Amino acid sequence: MTPITPSLVLASSSPRRRELLTRAGYTFQVIPPGADTESGPGPGESAAALVERLAEQKAVAVADGLERALVVGCDTVAECRGRILGKPLDVVDARAMLEQLRGSEHRVYSGLCLIDLSRAKKWTDVAVTRLVMDTISDEQLQRYLRSRRWEGKAGAFGYQDGLDWIRVVQGSESNVVGLPMELFLSMLERAGYLPDDFKFSADENC
Repeated sequence: MTPITPSLVLASSSPRRRELLTRAGYTFQVIPPGADTESGPGPGESAAALVERLAEQKAVAVADGLERALVVGCDTVAECRGRILGKPLDVVDARAMLEQLRGSEHRVYSGLCLIDLSRAKKWTDVAVTRLVMDTISDEQLQRYLRSRRWEGKAGAFGYQDGLDWIRVVQGSESNVVGLPMELFLSMLERAGYLPDDFKFSADENC
């Protein structure tokens, strides 16, 4: 990281987004946004517009009060047959989501927002991934519900859990986990940075 490069800040409490950035070698700080940055879609609002809006809200909420940072906000939802599926409220909600998804093709949308406080600039974009869920049995569905691995996950499933009944048809796998790394890299470049600008170097610790 050069002296003129801002610090990278992840505006999210998601352990999955944190893990994706960590595995890619990024050095960053985590500052979760407030709960008031979470909301459902407005009248007629599409899934793409929703995640882009919420990603920006999260980034702006965390950027407020910081002086020099590149803030990353992200939001993810699933959509099936025109219905937007966020994080399930409880096991009943999770069951309803999975029953709608099974045997169907659906999409996962993630909105990304970068705010560069050092230059007072902002970028937003959206990634889309198409998936198919097999027609799983009631027993398989119930077993997954009992595992509670659906908690805190858009669409009530975690692709990273290694489920053999969910397949990506087109698009980014990391998007389904919660942070489209390909889009993140592209947006970094649009902002004028390289990934290595935000990756730990042993020389920096000397």
